[in-house]
Amino acid sequence: MNYLNQKKYLQVVTGIFAFLLIINCSSDNDSGGGTQQTPKAVITVEGVVATFGGVYEGTTSDSQSVQVSATNLSANLVVKASNHFEVSLDDTNFSSEVSISKDDANGVSNAVYVRFAPPLSVIGSIPGSLTFESATATTRTIGFNGESLSTSPVINVNGSLEDFGDVVIGEESASQSIIINGDNLESGIQVSASEIFKVSLDDVTFSETVLIPAAAANDDVTLYVRFAPTVLGAANASLTISNMAAEDVVLNLEGNGAPVVHNYVTFDSERLAFGGGYDQSSTQTFNLHNDLSNIETIKMYVKLRCPTEGCDDWDVFANVKVLDTESGELYEIGRYITPYWNDNSQLERGFEFDVTDFKSLLTGPTELRIRTECWNSKGYEVTVDFDYIEGTPDYPYYAVSRVLAYDDWSSSGVPYGVAHTFDLDRTVSIPANAESTHLRTIISGWGHATPNDSDGRGCAEWCYRTHDIKINGANTFQHYLGPLGCASNPVSNQNPGNWMPDRAGWCPGMVVPVRTDQFATSMAGSTFNFEYDYEDWVSNGGNGDAYYATSTFVVVKSNSVISKPTVID
Repeated sequence: MNYLNQKKYLQVVTGIFAFLLIINCSSDNDSGGGTQQTPKAVITVEGVVATFGGVYEGTTSDSQSVQVSATNLSANLVVKASNHFEVSLDDTNFSSEVSISKDDANGVSNAVYVRFAPPLSVIGSIPGSLTFESATATTRTIGFNGESLSTSPVINVNGSLEDFGDVVIGEESASQSIIINGDNLESGIQVSASEIFKVSLDDVTFSETVLIPAAAANDDVTLYVRFAPTVLGAANASLTISNMAAEDVVLNLEGNGAPVVHNYVTFDSERLAFGGGYDQSSTQTFNLHNDLSNIETIKMYVKLRCPTEGCDDWDVFANVKVLDTESGELYEIGRYITPYWNDNSQLERGFEFDVTDFKSLLTGPTELRIRTECWNSKGYEVTVDFDYIEGTPDYPYYAVSRVLAYDDWSSSGVPYGVAHTFDLDRTVSIPANAESTHLRTIISGWGHATPNDSDGRGCAEWCYRTHDIKINGANTFQHYLGPLGCASNPVSNQNPGNWMPDRAGWCPGMVVPVRTDQFATSMAGSTFNFEYDYEDWVSNGGNGDAYYATSTFVVVKSNSVISKPTVID
C-alpha cells in the first residue's frame, strides 16, 4: 500500500472509532434511555417495651413508648397492636392501629405509645406485640406481655401435685408443694385434705386442714402436701382450697399404699465354682422372720455377680433348697439356669421367686442350700435375700410335703425315652382340715438325644412336650414344655453364648417357671394316687442321654393349724 492509500485508510478507521465513542457516551446520559434503581424502603424502631405489671381486668395500664422512623417509604406507615393492647401517637387517643404518613415517617423520628387494656373476664398472662408495616418495606415486630388481674374474688394455684407413688403403710411420703394466692379476698383460705393426705404451711407440722389467714390470703403462700397411707392399695382423694367469696379449687391426689416389707439377706456374695478351692454348693443356717401371722407373700431374690476372673462360660442348672426338719429332706424352692458368660445385673434384684408355698419352713432358724452346676473355677458370687411382705394371708396356716425330688442336678433327673427304675407313682393323703390343696412342680429338660423331632429339636432340652399328671389314674393336669421367648429375655448380655433360641420350657439366664395345679376341691381327708407321666418318646441312643429334672410338692392351706400331707413312695 502506498503512502496516500495508507493515509486514506487511517482517516476512515479514525472516523468510525470516533462515531462509536459518541454513541457509547450518549447512552450514559440521564437524558437517554438507561434504567434507574429505586432506593430501598427501611423502617427503623428504637427502644423496647417492658413487661406490663399486673393490670386489673377492664382497666388500662400506663403507656410505654418506642421511636419509629423510616427512609424512602412510598406509602404510609401503619402500626398495629395485638389483641388486648392499644397504640397511640399522642399518648391520649388509643386504638388498635394508627397510621403515620410517609412524609412524616421518612427521615423523622416519631413516638409511638402502647398500653395494656385487658377486657373483663380475660385473666392471666397475655402475650402482645406491635407491628410496623408499609407497602414496600420489611415489616418490623416487637413483643411484650401483660398480666391481667381479676377484680372478682378468686383463688389462684401455681404448680401441680404429682402421683405420690408407693409409700409404705404407716410411713409418710416426701412433701410436694404448690403456691396459693388470692385476688380480692377479704377472708382467709381454708385448705382441706383427708385422713391419708396431710397439709402444712411450714413443711414441719402436718394435719388434715390448714387456714391461710386473711392478711396473707392475697399473697403467695406455699402449701406442702404429704401422703400417709393407712391401708394397702391405690388411694385417691381431693384437696379442696376454699374461700367464702370465691369458687373452690379442687385438686386430685393420688398415691399407693405399699405393704411393710421385712428383708433378710442370707448368702451374701457366696462364691460357687468347681476347683480353685471353691465348691458348687453351700449350705448354711440363717435366722428368718419369726411371726408369719400377717405375712401375705414371701419373695426370694437371687443375685449373680461375676468374679474378677469372669463368669462361667455356660448356661448351667442351679437351684435353692430349704431343709424340712421333719423329714430331713431338702426341698427345692427355686430353680434357674445361669446366663452364658455373664451375670443377671440387668435385673435390679436378680431372679425373683414367689416362695410363699414354703412359708411353714422359712421361719426362724432355717437351713438353706444353694447350688450351681459350674464346671470351672470361675463360677458366680451368689447373694440370696428374702422379702416378707405384710398383708392378709389367703390362709394363716400352710404345710408342704415332697412328692417327687429328682432335682439335684440336670443329669440327676428322670431319664427320658429309655427304660429306668425311677419311681413316678405316689400315694398322697390330705389332712382333714385342708381348705385348699395344690401341686407345685418345677421341670426342665437336659440333653440333645435323638431322634430329633421333625423341626430338628433333640431331647430333652429342645423338644417341645406335653406331660400329664394323673390323679387316681385319670389325666388331671397337663404341663406343656414349649417356648418361653428366650430372645426377649431381659438378661440379654450373653454373647457369644447360644442364648436366643427357644428351649423346651426354660431359657438361659432365666427362672425356670413354677407350674401350679390347683385342685377343684379342698381334697380334705382324701387319699389319692399320683403319677407323673412324661409324653411318650423313644431314644435311639444317639447323641447322648435325655433327662427331666423334676420336683413336685403338695401344698395345703387352712384357717386352723394343719399338718403336712402324708406321701408314700
